[in-house]
Amino acid sequence: MPNKIDLSNRVGVVTGGAVGIGRAIAERLTTSGAKVAIWDSDLAAGEKAAKEIGGGAKGFQVDVTDPKSVDAAAAATLKAFGKVELLVNNAGIAGPTAKSWDYAVAEFKHTLAVNLEGPFNCCHALVPGMIAQNYGRIVNIASIAGKEGNPNASAYSASKAGLIGLTKSIGKELATYDITCNAVTPAVARTAILEQMTQQHIDYMISKIPKGRTVETGEIAALVAWAVSEDCSFTTGAVFDISGGRATY
Repeated sequence: MPNKIDLSNRVGVVTGGAVGIGRAIAERLTTSGAKVAIWDSDLAAGEKAAKEIGGGAKGFQVDVTDPKSVDAAAAATLKAFGKVELLVNNAGIAGPTAKSWDYAVAEFKHTLAVNLEGPFNCCHALVPGMIAQNYGRIVNIASIAGKEGNPNASAYSASKAGLIGLTKSIGKELATYDITCNAVTPAVARTAILEQMTQQHIDYMISKIPKGRTVETGEIAALVAWAVSEDCSFTTGAVFDISGGRATY
């Protein structure tokens, strides 16, 4: 049985919440009592996930790389739920597997747009409301690649390193409010994002994990559930590793 975390009467947004890690997080927050808005680029998938999760969850279509789309999703979420207190920036892509000098410039920019600009856009839209209510919990799903850098994944590694830096900046900016902003850096998990990678690259990542396996999405969700709870009140701008022993700092 998972540890019980009380998120009763809280309202949260989970980006990329229709599948994979985001879906597991949305389920865990709902099980803990929160009402969850699933923001996803695939509206049908988001609505399907919300229906299956239950607990008042709702799906919303959003392109996190487009500030106008994010603002519209924020307005629709506030209309539906009245407030947003929890934000989990999970939406992300792996990008191509290639040497940095062979990396297509457009693909590099697109990976950064989703993985780094996306969380910025979501914070930009939702943080003012958190400040007004003097309460909020933000968790950015980064990656161990952002701390160590993975070969043949320069855009992904750079975007996740940037996300860690963004987390630290926002955490310090919001430190005088009852709002925290922390990052989680998982090792590789078996989700659909692996379909964007070569088997050789997947094998490389697993070989770096002392536990010798991928992380379960439920394990990530458990850590996130604590990080968005009231108990996480004095820790902000921090990076929580869930890397099976791979992390070196």
